[in-house]
Amino acid sequence: QVQLVESGGGLVQAGGSLRLSCAASGRTFSPNAMGWFRQAPGKERDFVAAINWSGGTAYYADSVKGRFTISRDHAKNTVYLQMNSLKPEDTAVYYCARSEGYTSRRPGEYDYWGQGTQVTVSS
Repeated sequence: QVQLVESGGGLVQAGGSLRLSCAASGRTFSPNAMGWFRQAPGKERDFVAAINWSGGTAYYADSVKGRFTISRDHAKNTVYLQMNSLKPEDTAVYYCARSEGYTSRRPGEYDYWGQGTQVTVSS
């Protein structure tokens, strides 16, 4: 049993920044890859970013490249998503997820998910 808990969401004006955190607990195991996804009302859950076990490889959705940065801290069992230059279209519930080892853009590759944290970007 692995629990993932996101935090750091909130309301921010366009152009602002937020840093999301995803803390893992329980029977964690390694190696693993971590990902961030987001879902807006009435839309599919979309890939945002992913990072491999070592942290040396990261993938980003085209819509967030250059603005978002994913990182991880193994000592704290925590993954971060630094979000800069936020836009209203970034508004969504953001979820972190853990895979069995593959750094993937596909939700189906992830076996554990957090409950999500709301990010709202106003104009």
